[in-house]
Amino acid sequence: MDMSIEDYLSKGGVLTSPANVPPRYRGELMKLMAIFVDSELAGAAGFADVINAGPGIKERIAAARIVLEKTDHAEKVLRIMGEFGADTARYANHHPWTARLDRNADIGVNRSAHDMRLAVFNYPLQGWGDAVAMNLLMGRAVGVQLAEFQLVSYQPLAEAFRAIAPVESRHAELAEEGLERLISEGQGEALQASVAYWWPRVEGSFGQAESAKFESLRAMGLRRSTNAELRQRWQAEAQGALTRVGLERP
Repeated sequence: MDMSIEDYLSKGGVLTSPANVPPRYRGELMKLMAIFVDSELAGAAGFADVINAGPGIKERIAAARIVLEKTDHAEKVLRIMGEFGADTARYANHHPWTARLDRNADIGVNRSAHDMRLAVFNYPLQGWGDAVAMNLLMGRAVGVQLAEFQLVSYQPLAEAFRAIAPVESRHAELAEEGLERLISEGQGEALQASVAYWWPRVEGSFGQAESAKFESLRAMGLRRSTNAELRQRWQAEAQGALTRVGLERP
């Protein structure tokens, strides 16, 4: 007797083409990809605005590279969305990726009305040190999320995430190096304030602790760890990185 696609996925099977993807699976896969693409494009746009605030040529080159690589990562995943029928040219070029809310706006984990970026990317960066602090915390969050995404049951996407992960990991390392330099220059107090600002906003990117959809996503092979488990991993990694540079978790 033939096994259904749903049973196949629930037993750890993988899919390789849009042709054999069930409608519900397609919808959840497209949402996952859209959140990643929109967050990368919005993140790159925000960071582009602070390139010239870098204190030296080395820092500006690093910031420019991060913008380039995040945009490239978005393009890799957007190409897969195109195989599912997304209008990739219009998608990438007709969103206000630089749009930000007021620094003190409180939207919780709600997404933008314009796109699917994580809520944290609706808040503006405030100078170089603030951008580096945010990049450290969000870089660690991206690392945790990509470790999960590399295991998704749609094989072409899992392979794309495996190529993206080490580059994103380097972004977090660059942020840690940048914070060490800024702290050595006496900016610790301002950076601690930035950490206090960004910590809860980055933490919110992991969603609600209990997700009603988790079991169905796990059955489709699109999730393995709960939001709470991912958040705990990030908290440990982010706290470790802050400790290494002489900052504290809020």
